[in-house]
Amino acid sequence: MAPHAETDVAPANGNGYSNGNGASNGAGPAVKDLFVVSSPKVEYTDAEIRSKYTYRTTMVAQGADGKYVATPKETVYDFKVDRKVPKLGVMLVGLGGNNGTTVTAGIIANRRGLTWETREGPRAANYYGSVMMGSTMKLGTDAKTLKDVNLPFNEVLPMVHPNDFVIGGWDISGMNMADAMDRAAVLEPTLKAQVKKEMAAMVPLPSIYYPDFIAANQEDRADNVLPGSKACWEHVEQIRKDIRDFKAANGLDKVVVQWTANTERYADILEGVNDTADNLLAAIRSGHEEVAPSTVFAVACILEGAPFINGSPQNTFVPGAIELAEKHGAFVGGDDFKSGQTKMKSALVDFLISAGIKLTSIASYNHLGNNDGKNLSSQRQFRSKEISKSNVVDDMVEANSVLYKPGEHPDHTVVIKYMPAVGDNKRALDEYYAEIFLGGHQTISIFNVCEDSLLASPLIIDLVLVAEMMTRIQWKASADDEYKSFHSVLSILSYMLKAPLTPPGTPVVNALAKQRGALTNIFRACVGLEPESDMTLEHKLF
Repeated sequence: MAPHAETDVAPANGNGYSNGNGASNGAGPAVKDLFVVSSPKVEYTDAEIRSKYTYRTTMVAQGADGKYVATPKETVYDFKVDRKVPKLGVMLVGLGGNNGTTVTAGIIANRRGLTWETREGPRAANYYGSVMMGSTMKLGTDAKTLKDVNLPFNEVLPMVHPNDFVIGGWDISGMNMADAMDRAAVLEPTLKAQVKKEMAAMVPLPSIYYPDFIAANQEDRADNVLPGSKACWEHVEQIRKDIRDFKAANGLDKVVVQWTANTERYADILEGVNDTADNLLAAIRSGHEEVAPSTVFAVACILEGAPFINGSPQNTFVPGAIELAEKHGAFVGGDDFKSGQTKMKSALVDFLISAGIKLTSIASYNHLGNNDGKNLSSQRQFRSKEISKSNVVDDMVEANSVLYKPGEHPDHTVVIKYMPAVGDNKRALDEYYAEIFLGGHQTISIFNVCEDSLLASPLIIDLVLVAEMMTRIQWKASADDEYKSFHSVLSILSYMLKAPLTPPGTPVVNALAKQRGALTNIFRACVGLEPESDMTLEHKLF
């Protein structure tokens, strides 16, 4: 087996896809050579990549005189990567929604290498918008030309290929995936026609539906639900059974579950209800009305050992859920896909503040016509989205004490309106107002048309790929005897998420470049490579 491995594209026969009940016959992956790291600190076996990595940081202390003392610190870690690429199942909560149908159709199209006609000419399936599948990472510098050598991100570690995903999941609507795809009105008719047969064979499993958490305007879709309108242990057990059945029926090694269903209202954090793991489990058993459907899914996945990712803005991971994940060594991640407007905001605000420009206000307006917009027209659900979109600048502001006094921050307003006529083509308008040199002002206005589901679907793929990869990475301090996994809260997923979940007590990073840097350098550490550096001293020194 090669030191680094990638799965070849599977045959274009439609295998590897399943309806919610799990009928599939996907083929196993093949392996090919990619690259090798020549270093005494890196060891390859047929089963593993082992690396010894020196993590360099700077610790800062402030003396009584107010002066800072910066002390370089080095910590040596051992990383171990399981090179076996598993057969992976992906179960989506909200399988029949805009995102679920779009990502499923997109994977089928890629797997089969489909092309289709549009008004602008022929188009071919691709994974544009996916960091893992559509971007590159600098491997190093060419020894002869001194030019950068870049390779696809998914070639750094032995990763699952999305073409090999086996897809299933749940939805409150029992509509088959072909009809749901038509209802979503996202894809070109010429593409839909080519995937319709496979999509029609896929029917979501019954989901749970608690009316108090979902906008009332979603009630007419809820024809495929498990009995019961509030949390109960039977729902937890049924979800666990669905995961086990799906895994067994498709011969899967692992399953990753992702919430891409409707935005829920925020759940109140109540002492004795959802503040600890034991209290949360007891609250579910007693049918407490403050336990959200997404939290029930999270608990079921944690107990079943399946990574669970929340792609909506509600507070699924109440303190009790995070504690439960830590107890069971299970992986969770969230919240809310960072697809269009917020991704632009986290990049632009970072640029402005890093450039020494004092941003004083941000006004963000959106209107959209898909079901997400319909759901968010309810105030309680909109509040969840408003919170996730409003907090994305906090860390960047806090980092610049030259521009902002303690407690000072830009005014920030977020508005979302439902406009059925525009469908999935969300209109996002942003105005950034800033103070510049000598009391001057700068105004930046952006009009961003975001094809919502086409931006979100690659993020769903990335979140699954990275989450699965993290189940195969272990680490230890060199002095320790035993390897262990990363923290249950996968903050490495932050690049793809609007309101990144971090381990309790740790800082939240929203700056896009820092999030990408963390993702890149953790992957590099796993193969014994130094962090990416933009110093390029080889071009600057005589």
